[in-house]
Amino acid sequence: MEFQVKDENRTEAQADILMPFEDVREHLVVVGNGMAGCRAIEELLARDAGRYRVTIFGAEPYVNYNRIMLSPVLAGEKTFEQIVINDRKWYDDNGIDLIAGDPVTMIDRAAKTVTSQSGRTMGYDKLLIATGSDPFIIPVPGKDLPGVISFRDMKDVDTMLAAADAGGDAVVIGGGLLGLEAAHGLTLRGMKVTVIHLMDTLMERQLDEAAGWLLKSALEARGQTILTGANTEAIYGEGKVEGVRLKDGREIPASLVVMAVGIRPATALARDAGLEVNRGIKVDDHMVTSDPDVLAVGECVEHDGNVYGLVAPLWDMCRSLADGLTGQHSGYKGSVTSTKLKVAGLDVFSAGDFSGGAGCEDIVLRDASRGIYKRVVVKDDRIVGAVLYGDTADGGWYFDLLKRGATIADMRDLLIFGQSYAAGGGALDPKTAVAALSDDAEICGCNGVSKGQVVACIEKGACSLDAVRAGCKASASCGSCTGLVENLLAVVLGDDVQSGPRTMCKCTSFGHDDVRREIVAQGMRSIPEVMHKLHWSTPDGCSSCRPALNYYLLCALPGEYQDDQQSRFVNERMHANIQKDGTYSVVPRMWGGLTNPRELRAIADVVEKFNAPMVKVTGGQRLDIFGIRKEDLPAVWADLNAAGMVSGHAYGKSLRTVKTCVGSEWCRFGTQDSTGLGVRIERMTWGSWMPHKFKIAVSGCPRNCAEATIKDFGVVCVDSGYELHIGGNGGIHVRATDLLCKVATEQEAMDYCAAFTQLYREEARYLERTAPWIERVGVDYVKRRIVEDEAGREALRARFLFSQQFMQDDPWAQRAAGANSDLHQHLDPISIAAE
Repeated sequence: MEFQVKDENRTEAQADILMPFEDVREHLVVVGNGMAGCRAIEELLARDAGRYRVTIFGAEPYVNYNRIMLSPVLAGEKTFEQIVINDRKWYDDNGIDLIAGDPVTMIDRAAKTVTSQSGRTMGYDKLLIATGSDPFIIPVPGKDLPGVISFRDMKDVDTMLAAADAGGDAVVIGGGLLGLEAAHGLTLRGMKVTVIHLMDTLMERQLDEAAGWLLKSALEARGQTILTGANTEAIYGEGKVEGVRLKDGREIPASLVVMAVGIRPATALARDAGLEVNRGIKVDDHMVTSDPDVLAVGECVEHDGNVYGLVAPLWDMCRSLADGLTGQHSGYKGSVTSTKLKVAGLDVFSAGDFSGGAGCEDIVLRDASRGIYKRVVVKDDRIVGAVLYGDTADGGWYFDLLKRGATIADMRDLLIFGQSYAAGGGALDPKTAVAALSDDAEICGCNGVSKGQVVACIEKGACSLDAVRAGCKASASCGSCTGLVENLLAVVLGDDVQSGPRTMCKCTSFGHDDVRREIVAQGMRSIPEVMHKLHWSTPDGCSSCRPALNYYLLCALPGEYQDDQQSRFVNERMHANIQKDGTYSVVPRMWGGLTNPRELRAIADVVEKFNAPMVKVTGGQRLDIFGIRKEDLPAVWADLNAAGMVSGHAYGKSLRTVKTCVGSEWCRFGTQDSTGLGVRIERMTWGSWMPHKFKIAVSGCPRNCAEATIKDFGVVCVDSGYELHIGGNGGIHVRATDLLCKVATEQEAMDYCAAFTQLYREEARYLERTAPWIERVGVDYVKRRIVEDEAGREALRARFLFSQQFMQDDPWAQRAAGANSDLHQHLDPISIAAE
């Protein structure tokens, strides 16, 4: 409803007739549908939901989304739907009129109206400008060529995805956070990327020289070319970008150039309206501009001479703005900022002044082999700055000490080792550590949430991680603060923390076990049917629930359910492992670790033909071919398949390998034919999809050369038969197997293996390895189902062998035969990210 201006000449009768249709609340118009503008409205609604009628103009044709998370979308780690902050329902539920894709182009302060690009004019009582910032485009020749873009919104991401899909090289100008994130995402998408940075240190505003060098080395190891101290002279090309020329004469070919050299407050609209503007739109402590009816918030403003480009100050501004609009008195007093980031998967943190001025001392820890660097700058026994690289767990603690101006005299000797040791010289329980933080210590940097706010949210009834995320947004974005939030839940609630299985994802209130049960009970046959009958909140699901649903349906309906490739992770869709540089590694299966001249020749021919830079013998007794380009994968599969080799499923939630030793045929200690048994087990189980990766080993004697006691299913041969072991894990958290039982024959060993595998397939949750599954259900439960219940064991074995009739089609042979000829449709790594 448009705002109706009151007519003082109306009769009382006319007024009575019109009043029911007139919204007499003050009209607040927001220019900008981004993070700051919508957060300001959230704060306003929390204080007085009915006070203002709100209209929001947005330049983009989207609802409000998290710009911080554009990098994971580019990298394929998230979808756009997963980074939406306020969906359409939020606008509707709060009576907010969203005008998307129609930016405001003029403000008439005298008439108190705004005019949009489409020509729409609307009146306001209060106006909030939240136009954010504009990317800085360096004024070099060629900057306007097609193929030269910035990295600020979803349109830029779509352009980069299209460029990566077309292939070619990319140049990123700017070695700050945005530039490095763009380079990382494009590298993962298969492009060869060169980063050009004017300064000698990457991210020089956040990192010192030592940390910047570590970051540069790590990124170069991932296949990127990093040129520091490099000055761009021109971007060249005929009709479209073809490359970048540096001032030293070097030319770098590129079909895409990303400008990421910085941002500046978007002040043009305010300046044209006659508002007072310096570096940004000048505001007071309640975000009021030089016009008392016009407010401004976010990256576009200047407060007390400062302009902020981080989210935490923006959230503080939004709170002060809402206080002012609702008659409260607390105002914004500026922000002391810290930066905790994950740059291309690498953790960095900085706070305060780390330039090391007069009277400052450095306390430094370097561990180059582990990629860890910590530097704390101290002056007069107080922290004034900190830089952390590789291990940022104590960043919040250092920042808390810095903000409070706390003395570190008593803990100086142990300060660099972090809160756990500085507090008492020994390891400190994580819950004790988070309890010791002050209430204003920052917990969630993405959403500007302090410890006090998280605690208040919990005390108001949030008794689970998801409830905290919904209540105050802590841990709702990148998730790096999840551990801190969980520890705060434990500190505040103790044993009252909501227990039980978590929901599959935010799309549903059902847990994994509930979904599996309902699929079978209701006879559901497809992902859309599951989502419809179980009332999914998002019609298409997300990258967490779709792979799980796809697996549960495959497991429940062998031979009936059609595998949904687009609901699989990128590695499973590509039938290869994506690497840091965007190429892939291919692992053909070698049964039980055995090979022959024909297979070795085929591998050698593939390596030479496709110029693979490395071939590696894996821990699973196979050869891994690295550096294969996406477009070459079908041809690689065809050549290896022609030699009789099939997929090793090294990429899959499936059987990976069956590791063997040479056994009694060759080894003087061998008691049984471990190699032969391993080959037979692998031929029985290969191609089977699982909740997680699954590894088997067969050792020919108790010396256990095949490491059977750290596998998901292990066989140790002894003189009298075979010891069967389950639930091992040789990863980050090593777990030795539990002994299931001892059997006398090879056939029994294979039967028990099939039954155990099927029990795991049918009852474990998606992405749950056998080790945590067994710890959850108990080894005694598994023994009852497999060892003690003979009929049940046979039924499980029969179901497994039946399902294998439909699971063992080799994906390489299918690709080579042209079953999926459209490479970009079926082998596209966009919809669900690599793990």
